[in-house]
Amino acid sequence: MTSSQEFIDMEHKYGAHNYHPIPVVLSKAEGPWVWDVEGKKYLDCLSAYSAVNQGHRNPRILKALSDQCDRLTLTSRAFHNDQLGPFEKKMAEVTGFEAFLPMNTGAEGVETALKCARRWGYMKKGVDKDKAEIIVCAENFHGRTITIVGFSTDPDAYDHHGPATPGFKVIPYDDTAALEEAITPNTVAFMVEPIQGEAGVKVPSEGYLTKVRQICKANNVLLIFDEVQTGFCRTGKMFCWQHEDAKPDIMIVGKALGGGVYPVSGILADWEVMDVFTPGTHGSTFGGNPLACVVASEALDILIDEKLDEKATELGAYFMDKLRTINNPDIIDVRGKGLLIAIEFKPNTKHAHDYCLELMDKGVLAKDTHDTTIRFAPALVLTKEDLDWAFERIDKVISV
Repeated sequence: MTSSQEFIDMEHKYGAHNYHPIPVVLSKAEGPWVWDVEGKKYLDCLSAYSAVNQGHRNPRILKALSDQCDRLTLTSRAFHNDQLGPFEKKMAEVTGFEAFLPMNTGAEGVETALKCARRWGYMKKGVDKDKAEIIVCAENFHGRTITIVGFSTDPDAYDHHGPATPGFKVIPYDDTAALEEAITPNTVAFMVEPIQGEAGVKVPSEGYLTKVRQICKANNVLLIFDEVQTGFCRTGKMFCWQHEDAKPDIMIVGKALGGGVYPVSGILADWEVMDVFTPGTHGSTFGGNPLACVVASEALDILIDEKLDEKATELGAYFMDKLRTINNPDIIDVRGKGLLIAIEFKPNTKHAHDYCLELMDKGVLAKDTHDTTIRFAPALVLTKEDLDWAFERIDKVISV
């Protein structure tokens, strides 16, 4: 049998070195649990960066996938298929938006939103050609495309990828005064994560989402919420903006929409925004394919049927309360919403990655971000007993 180290060595020899994963090689999964090639069991507390909210290999999703594979998998958008319309209708009904534009990955969803905002700016707001400005936040993470990394403030993302795509302004996160000051007659949109995930689960001040909603409306600026990581019950609501009833003009979705088995993303908007797209102005060979549609439709139904928003609220509060009992003077904060949670440590103390390696040895898989923070985002289908099992091990590793 090939060992974990042999698989890791193979990746290192033949694959690009653009990731620094926790050194575990997974070969099996079910629900919130995963197993490595040697058979050791772990609680997955990352859920593929919140892409597996419904649990690994959810049987309802696998059945929908299998049944559709027996009929039709791909047509491209050159032809209609019998799954896209019903899925778009369901997305509109679940989210409260009038229209959905399907893509594949989260980054594609972000690019779609940026194109939509610029087109709206020129066609509806009357901004002069090539003068549109979009405001974003420092420490953002919206993906890895050449345009997106150009407005990142993370050197690992933007170094050696220039020149940056023009037309973007960066302001501090959770700063409404900075947003008001940055807006000009050429501003077409403000794009922001309701909670900054990759930055370390940065939760904004109460009322921030409501205030940016008001500012954008007052200035005829589109508000874009990137809900790729925070959406689909992760934070205790179907979407994070619902904590403050701050409905955006464009919402970007992805990750958990594919149920952990297929990449599905897109944007939602009302027709006054979405109608800027006409045939030929945007598209995707795989976006809206019938396999994606049935998977995403079933993924949505599971979230609703199993009330995973309520479960995330209850278990998230329970887990954060337990994490706050950990005895370690280097801990600055335990924060989050629902089951998107982080522990942050003082700078220049023990590296968060080292804690994650020790957690792996104990059977808990989590991932560090920005040296000082450990992020916990287990599948929403886990139980209180699963969290107790995890906490017992987390406490042993982090307490002093």
